[in-house]
Amino acid sequence: MSSNPTLLLWDHPTSSYAQKVRIALREKQIPFTSKRPLGLGSGGPVPDLADTNPRLEVPCLEDSTENGEVIKIFDSTIILAYLEDKFPDLPLLPRDPGGRAEARMIEEVCDTAYEATNWGFSEVSWSKRAEGGLAERLMAQVKYQTGVIQAWLAEKLGGGEYFNGRTFGYADVCVAPVLNRSVYYGFGPAEGTALWRWLGRVRERESVRMTFGEMEEGARVMEATMKGVFMEGTGRRQYRDYRLEWMIKSGGIEVVLEGLRRGNVRFNWPPAML
Repeated sequence: MSSNPTLLLWDHPTSSYAQKVRIALREKQIPFTSKRPLGLGSGGPVPDLADTNPRLEVPCLEDSTENGEVIKIFDSTIILAYLEDKFPDLPLLPRDPGGRAEARMIEEVCDTAYEATNWGFSEVSWSKRAEGGLAERLMAQVKYQTGVIQAWLAEKLGGGEYFNGRTFGYADVCVAPVLNRSVYYGFGPAEGTALWRWLGRVRERESVRMTFGEMEEGARVMEATMKGVFMEGTGRRQYRDYRLEWMIKSGGIEVVLEGLRRGNVRFNWPPAML
């Protein structure tokens, strides 16, 4: 494999989806360059992503081929599939169909329900979308729903060292970023449990250690700036599908309505007709 990176990853260190891709690239020993798009998350133009992802989201992957073509891919799940197809020497997915389906189901839960629950925490704690009793109720929902998801993951892990069994693999890549974020927020698995021990094992891997270090550095910056950007400035926070569902089902519909009144929430591509 060439030591010169042909892969450019547009990402952000705090994105759980981007962390999935970073860990996978490092596990598969694929050289890459990463960049943070200007204007990401503001709700305004993001020129770096305009030709790659109409949703203006990260991660996005650009792969320069030998004939000069640039392959552009968005969505973390599709990117991981591309990496598995193009770089099969160090596979992350299990070989058997049942194991592959299990890994993909775990990914689906982490990418939807779990990510949305973590996002709910940041909307209340960092963006200050709710205060007083409403904030307390939403944070109680974060704690409860996180516990439900972690119990499900613990059942999937069972007595194995990893979600793939005896080796670190695809499902572990997908669980690590969202579970680590729960720990960062103070909602991690109980000490001594199987899920707690699993997280300790994966944190010892170089791919995970590097990615988590980048996440924590980026999170400290975001925590300090998000309220100013989204509540007092001109930024617009994206309320896509399962995030919107989380806020409404958890009792925060007034948060959404207030965001619409202030004009500091937005929805996914394509835009609605004006």
